[in-house]
Amino acid sequence: MRLAEPPVDEVDGTLFITDGSPVWAGHYLHERRHPDHTHSFVEIAITLAGAGVHRSPAGPRSLQVGDVVLLRPGAWHGYADCSDLVLYNCCFSVDLLRQELAWSRDDPLLGYLLWTGPYAEDRRGIMSTRLGEEDLAQCLPHLDALSRLRDRPSGRHRAEIIGRLILVLGILARAVEHPEPGRVAHPAVARALSLLEGDPAHHWTLTELAGELHVAPAHLVRLFKATTGLPPMAYLSQHRLESAATLLVRTREPITAIARSVGWPDQNQFARRFRAHYGFSASQYRSRFAQSLRP
Repeated sequence: MRLAEPPVDEVDGTLFITDGSPVWAGHYLHERRHPDHTHSFVEIAITLAGAGVHRSPAGPRSLQVGDVVLLRPGAWHGYADCSDLVLYNCCFSVDLLRQELAWSRDDPLLGYLLWTGPYAEDRRGIMSTRLGEEDLAQCLPHLDALSRLRDRPSGRHRAEIIGRLILVLGILARAVEHPEPGRVAHPAVARALSLLEGDPAHHWTLTELAGELHVAPAHLVRLFKATTGLPPMAYLSQHRLESAATLLVRTREPITAIARSVGWPDQNQFARRFRAHYGFSASQYRSRFAQSLRP
């Protein structure tokens, strides 16, 4: 139950989808351990059988059937103490997330699953949940369909591929423990997210951001925390770290240049934040994950 040739490759340490597919899915069997690695796409790993320990910056977590881990790009992870651990991996590109799935920001459940939840409560780009038997049974036919669609021209089947992915994401989003289910993000928060992510290198302050949105700073903080679990500047910090992690393994740019490009001209501050978030220095992160070969 293992894909012989998963459609991924590595350039400068970042795994990416090679065949042009916006989404792919397949089974993987881990019998002992799987080394820590990172990637440039969004990854979802669903435990189907066996047992193991998931390693990540959030700490070790024992896996059982039905456990789900979603990782944003740049978040490292691996598996240890595996005993016939069977995963169904589903991966999709950041371009797809930011283009065809951009509307999901405004959906209260999908927005939390894909955009804000992985940053909230010090999750460090990782969301975990558990599917019950019924939800898992509903999910599997859509994952199987995505796996079969790998052999079809993605240009002719793009709508079907994206549709199946949305059905999977909908099931996962309902399973995630949401702070306020059904709550739609305030328009000011959506606009704030767009501004922060659109220009992370800008020297944003809360006062300037609130001024752009024509709301009081304290009110913006309340709205932002209600949606993301974080105040605006803390969210920006998480986004900068994710961007830096991707650039570290995707380019050969000096670490100082990367830090500046994501908004941290102070190298000491960048170094402290990066180590606190990922558990490695920026140079250790680049060195460790430059050898990543598998999703």
